[in-house]
Amino acid sequence: MACRITELVIDCADPQRLADFWCEVLGYVELGWEGDALEIGPPGTGFGGPQPTVVFLRSTEPKRGKLPVHFDVNPTDREQDAELERLLAAGARKVDIGQPADAPWHVLADPEGNEFCLLRRRVEVSTGHPGVR
Repeated sequence: MACRITELVIDCADPQRLADFWCEVLGYVELGWEGDALEIGPPGTGFGGPQPTVVFLRSTEPKRGKLPVHFDVNPTDREQDAELERLLAAGARKVDIGQPADAPWHVLADPEGNEFCLLRRRVEVSTGHPGVR
């Protein structure tokens, strides 16, 4: 037996703002509030499905900038340049961490400054079966 990641928890100042942003980025939907935490996940699946949910937990001391763990995202239905424009329009901003000018990825930050990377390679949308892409 093994474990698998079922949810990712992010401390933040404004759970609704980040949930709205990441729902737009990932194609997720709001699953609901529990206390100061707002959970989002894949539509029609929710917690326990093949993709992890994301929980935004209100914190008076959220971490900002470079986190020890960050998201890497890949476009699913368009090329990287078009996806970059979509993410910037959704509220992401470009971040320079000293990456090479010709890097095959873009370093971005969400509305609260949490860094993530947009990779070049397109991936298929999950079929809903664990391990199948």
